[in-house]
Amino acid sequence: MRLALRITLATGLALGLAGTASAQEIDTHARAPKHVEFEFDGPFGKYDRAALQRGFQVYKEVCGACHSLSRIAFRNLTDAGGPGFSEAQARALAAAAKVPAGPDAEGRTHDDNGEVITRPAILADYFPPPFANEEAARTANNGALPPDLSLIIKARHHGDAYVYSLLTGFGENPPKGFTVAKDKHYNPYFPGWNIGMPPPLTKDGVTYADGTPATIEQQAHDVVTFLAWASEPKMEQRKQMGFAVLIFLIAFAGVLGLAYKKVKAEYALK
Repeated sequence: MRLALRITLATGLALGLAGTASAQEIDTHARAPKHVEFEFDGPFGKYDRAALQRGFQVYKEVCGACHSLSRIAFRNLTDAGGPGFSEAQARALAAAAKVPAGPDAEGRTHDDNGEVITRPAILADYFPPPFANEEAARTANNGALPPDLSLIIKARHHGDAYVYSLLTGFGENPPKGFTVAKDKHYNPYFPGWNIGMPPPLTKDGVTYADGTPATIEQQAHDVVTFLAWASEPKMEQRKQMGFAVLIFLIAFAGVLGLAYKKVKAEYALK
């Protein structure tokens, strides 16, 4: 009886340990993001203009097919601290996009076929979304809703490193015991590991005008730089203002210190 009891307890303990190990093996918490250094990091960091322009190209040719960028207007591409496009370049980029034209002379917003009446965008227009509405976006993406990327770097913990890791995190084989859900893809940097977005970047998926090799890592670096700018287009001005305020405070503290010494010396003479 005692031998049987010991065997039962030992078996139960072994099964419990095995179950714990199995649970640990398929723990689907997101993997810590990769360590990546970006030019805009730190108090002295600035946006790399070439990277911003390349990143815009990646967004336009790859990400923009599913993800909107609703807070950025075409005129912002010419702003100080941004990608550095000329006004002529920004106008050409805007003219290639179509936006709703609004009511025509007859008050119509749709043509005879039920399609929205559009016009070429101008500098004042914001980037048009890739889908007419949320329902259309979900229908085209197996029920998943691609998030707007305007503030994605600010909206995610370790935003720049997280997005970079996510974009470069496809291609690994899932661990034993983990099942990739239908219409999902394995990515260990995404919470739950099942992500609705298929691998968006491929080697040489874009052709950079400046001849930079379009590796997956380079494309990810560039589009993250562009999205960081989209999330905070006034970053460089903010840092410059911060330094100016810091210099003023140091100078002001020096003046106060000298004034205090002078007043103290005058009282000491009395």
